[in-house]
Amino acid sequence: MKEERNKELLERAGKVIPNGVYGHMSVGNQSPRTPQFYARAKGAYLWDYDGQRYIDYMCAFGPQLFGYGHEEIDAAFINQLREVDIATAPSARMVELAEAYAKQITHCDWSMFCKNGTDATSMALMVARHYRQKRKVLIASGAYHGATTWCSPVAHGTLPEDRAHFIHYEYNNAESLRAAVAEAGDDLAAIFATPHKHDIIATQEPPDLDYARAARAACDEHDALLILDDVRGGFRIARDCSWQAIDVAPDLSTWGKALANGHALSCLMGSDKAKAAASEIFVTGSFWMAAAPMAAALKTLELIQSTDYLEHTIAMGQALRNGLEGIAKETGLAISQSGPAQMPLIMINKEDGRRDMKLSLAFADQLLEHGILFHPYHNMFFSNAISDSDIDQTLSACQKVARAMGQ
Repeated sequence: MKEERNKELLERAGKVIPNGVYGHMSVGNQSPRTPQFYARAKGAYLWDYDGQRYIDYMCAFGPQLFGYGHEEIDAAFINQLREVDIATAPSARMVELAEAYAKQITHCDWSMFCKNGTDATSMALMVARHYRQKRKVLIASGAYHGATTWCSPVAHGTLPEDRAHFIHYEYNNAESLRAAVAEAGDDLAAIFATPHKHDIIATQEPPDLDYARAARAACDEHDALLILDDVRGGFRIARDCSWQAIDVAPDLSTWGKALANGHALSCLMGSDKAKAAASEIFVTGSFWMAAAPMAAALKTLELIQSTDYLEHTIAMGQALRNGLEGIAKETGLAISQSGPAQMPLIMINKEDGRRDMKLSLAFADQLLEHGILFHPYHNMFFSNAISDSDIDQTLSACQKVARAMGQ
């Protein structure tokens, strides 16, 4: 692999940007050969500044649902940009998009738009606490709901007071949830849940129906709000809210990433039950109501409704999963796979079944030499742009790497 330009950019970045690159986009905890910067993106591919192409299984950590540089979606964005984007007030696109989501998402009666997943989850938190003037909020241990003082996975720069009224429970454990509800008592404002357990490094789990129903029942009993954080899974699990498949409807849901296929937009959706509370909180952002991303989101939603993108990404994910299972049997390398096929976590296990970070990093590192971009410990994402030939190339590379590592 060539690394000259990447190393040069890292050195320059380190002089003017903390850590060179910060947050989840930093590759500091991955293989040292992982490209930190990319020069070009198209479809299912990325090119680094040294000219090397990769089949990208991260989709920008989720936003690229239909692939990089999708012509119809980008045309909608550009055409709107020529008319009006960020102005003194929003365009009609905001009304149209809110109407479209109210038709598409079963529990949704209204929407409020913002830019990042953290914006949406923070807004949901405010709505829930204002709804009945209560404080306690239940969150699953290890779950990720954003990166600000109340939810950042790293405590640096935060205070204990920022999380003083949060109670943690074990995801998919109805008894643990009920115990947390009892601890909150009459001060229960909300229960946060994710569409499935998608913590980093941990085995991904689908939602247990007893747990999901217990969350819904507790919120009904205490007149609290059930919040589904669908930022990561929204429109990747279903064409509706992710828990609609198990017939458990939230009061609020938070969305982002794939909404506009990479154009900056996130959203809080809610039922009429929470509309008055949402009307009374004050939230805003200089760029939240930009029209061009909303035009892109309208086109993205049109493609969600009219194409087989969901079935295709599931099929491609399952093809990779089946191929990796065969490779694991052939080579003896303990390849662990969990989560939805189109959002897999792929790691290497130790002999006792625990995750082996060293081997997981080595596996992802060696795949880079074959033009395959895997993440060693975060769930990955499939875009509609991925093809059968991409899967074949990926499995061929995985077989070569697994054979070498198994020697």
